[in-house]
Amino acid sequence: MPLEIVGDNSLDIVSQMRAAIEAAVVCHELSIDSGSPGHFAIRVVSADFADLGRVKQQRLIYGAIAHLMEGDGAPVHAIDRLECATP
Repeated sequence: MPLEIVGDNSLDIVSQMRAAIEAAVVCHELSIDSGSPGHFAIRVVSADFADLGRVKQQRLIYGAIAHLMEGDGAPVHAIDRLECATP
């Protein structure tokens, strides 16, 4: 279910990213840091990653936030670092 993009404030974007990721996996730990405008670093710790390879783990997270990365005016331009781990 797509989330509505609210403004261009990085706190709003982080909140939307957090909600989308939490809807996709059960997070034991989730941190999202914003860097330069539109650039983010994400760390997700989830037992849902236990039987998945690294690429599948990352695809799961990218899939969850894809709607925030689509189009020319997308609020998320790049994920500079994506770390997926199991507890």
